[in-house]
Amino acid sequence: MSPAEAEESSARLRFPGVPAPKPLLQPEALRRLTARQSELLDELDELVVAEGLADLTMAQIAARVNCSLQTLYRMAPSRDELVLAVVDRRLHRIGRKAIGSLDASLPPLEVLRAYLRAVNEAVQPETSSFSRDFANTPGARRLLDAHEGYVIAVTRSLLERAVDEGQALPVDTAALAHVLGGLGREFSRPELAELAAASPKATADAIADVILRGLERA
Repeated sequence: MSPAEAEESSARLRFPGVPAPKPLLQPEALRRLTARQSELLDELDELVVAEGLADLTMAQIAARVNCSLQTLYRMAPSRDELVLAVVDRRLHRIGRKAIGSLDASLPPLEVLRAYLRAVNEAVQPETSSFSRDFANTPGARRLLDAHEGYVIAVTRSLLERAVDEGQALPVDTAALAHVLGGLGREFSRPELAELAAASPKATADAIADVILRGLERA
């Protein structure tokens, strides 16, 4: 599918009544960032994935990205708020990309399979140590709950479309959406990530595929 076709397809795929979580860094705040601060956000995004930030001090973070402490404090008043903002920005980027890549011409279950695979990028390739450290950051649970709630709502909408169109067997869409929408986060928990043979994303994708195949009408 060409970029133009992808844009047109995405424009036709809507989820009324499903508001995305509000970003911690509002558009006006992002517009006020200097070029260097925007560059630092990208570097911090990469650092989150590579090794995490939750167990580093502001001074250590500044040293990792080669900037001054003053620059970091202009971006966020504390280490915890900086970590939350960086993770929130990353989750919004993954979510926008996931929605924008959907092909509305496909059956709802195929759209849902593609969507879940895309949003599960959020748990790949984070380490279990980062998941554990970030979980202890004040405000982390509220942040993750908001993003997961959006994924669950989109998932439920697509499940309902699949049932209405006769592609899927009748099912409790609300309950199943919670299961499917929470798979990535569930298997990124340190205790489960260490038990699973594959990565959190691969494990979540595989289980989602099994569930969705079981829903298909013969």
